[in-house]
Amino acid sequence: MIHRLILVPILACLISFQVVNADSPPPEPAGMKTLFNGKDLGGWDGDPRLWSVKDGVIHGETTPEAVANGNTFLINKDARTKDFDLRLSFRCNATNNSGIQYRSKHITDANVKNNWVVRGYQHELRNEVTLPNISGFIYDEGGKRGRICLAGEQAKWDKDGKHVIKSDLIDQAKFQTLFKLDDWNDVVIIGKGNRIQHYLNNTLILDFTDEDPQNALSEGIMALQLHAGKPMWAEFKNIRITELK
Repeated sequence: MIHRLILVPILACLISFQVVNADSPPPEPAGMKTLFNGKDLGGWDGDPRLWSVKDGVIHGETTPEAVANGNTFLINKDARTKDFDLRLSFRCNATNNSGIQYRSKHITDANVKNNWVVRGYQHELRNEVTLPNISGFIYDEGGKRGRICLAGEQAKWDKDGKHVIKSDLIDQAKFQTLFKLDDWNDVVIIGKGNRIQHYLNNTLILDFTDEDPQNALSEGIMALQLHAGKPMWAEFKNIRITELK
């Protein structure tokens, strides 16, 4: 009887903990591979006019004097994103947008505007809090599907197009509280099979399953974006990845 009285409240606490944390990412796997050493851009390839290391973080910046000729990327030369868990922190300004590419491809044909063109899934990065133009949605960089899945959505895409299952993973009020304007924000991207999940500051904001027979991507490279257009800057740190078995 004494043991039962002890176990009941413990089990209740465990159940409560699981419910409260249902929208949090899984614990960080042990032994994640660090992709940035905090000192230089070893292991990365990008336009040297635009990318550098500043105060121990990756700093990408376009200016009126150093213009991006089309969207351009800092490409990681080692990481492959197939079944993966990718974690990093970013901050940027609001004059333009940035992104994190995964399961993507480096395009080197004669039609590209620069030597660092990447196409594939992009986790959008913005310094804004008004939906839908916020960090976290999946954009089809260089493809035909545009904004594949918006922040807040659980959705799938199949041969008949996009189907939204629910759209309340995040709303305007919650995002305004969740996102840190002009400051560092933490991103977790998990891809396993055809399912992709985006987490922002320890909260699930997108859950997408890609069953499109023509356009779904199963693996590729990882890269960071500087967008063409208005001068901008974006910074990245604590970049680490692991392969999921």
